[in-house]
Amino acid sequence: MFIPHKILEEKLRQLLTEDVGQGDVTTAAVIPSGLTVEAEVVTKEVGIAAGIEEAVVLAESLGLKTETCVADGEALKKGQVIIRISGDARTILSAERTMLNILSRMSGIATATRHLVEKLSKAGLKTRIAATRKTAPGLSFFDKKAVFVGGGDPHRLHLDDMVLIKDNHIVIAGSIETAVRKAKENASFSKKIEVEVSRGEDAVVAAKAGADVIMLDNFSPKQIREAVESLKKAGLFGEVLLEASGGINAKNLHEYALTQVNILSLGELTHSVKSLNMSMEITKVG
Repeated sequence: MFIPHKILEEKLRQLLTEDVGQGDVTTAAVIPSGLTVEAEVVTKEVGIAAGIEEAVVLAESLGLKTETCVADGEALKKGQVIIRISGDARTILSAERTMLNILSRMSGIATATRHLVEKLSKAGLKTRIAATRKTAPGLSFFDKKAVFVGGGDPHRLHLDDMVLIKDNHIVIAGSIETAVRKAKENASFSKKIEVEVSRGEDAVVAAKAGADVIMLDNFSPKQIREAVESLKKAGLFGEVLLEASGGINAKNLHEYALTQVNILSLGELTHSVKSLNMSMEITKVG
């Protein structure tokens, strides 16, 4: 995932601005102006690095110097130094928490994603792991990028990425067929159309209506297998991508993947993040 440097810098500065407020009163009261220091960001857990680029961009936008010891996507050992930072002491201390929040949250998401991706890969399964839009407000880009770094699919980043017809759209439109027809008439040809269904028979309806992707929402593995059989009988299996979402976790992941769906999407990757434990330590003063 790439966005121009200046746009990324602006996103990061907004996070820092929110944290700093009207000023870091502790640093201003305790730390003398003009003092320079060196610091290291150290991970206290094993995991997958993510947010390295973001930490560097934020630090350097504030006039600090950085030295990276790992790259995004690399495995981390407990106690490993991941970034060295030097420059104005006040600036480093004021940006410390924002930088650590980004690094620890993104690394936590990447670690969880990589764990699931490798679990399927070791089992010889090609089912893709995807995120959902259940992200923290203001952190969507960073959360989705962390999923990507971990080897997963970010799914939709924004509402303009694709047409995703959900239950409420169908209720208002009147039927799956009507909703898909309107989408084909009014949306750009460049947008894929995904339909969320809650019943197995509706998967066939959505496929016949011309959906590109069918989301089997809150289906059990047994219900998914039944929907797959219905699609096979209708000669539609393999004509559309199948995505399963809802209630999927690390414990039942393998069982869901064996149902022949193409994609497993998990909201917990981003809405229930376990951040990777990290800290920043001052290593030299002056």
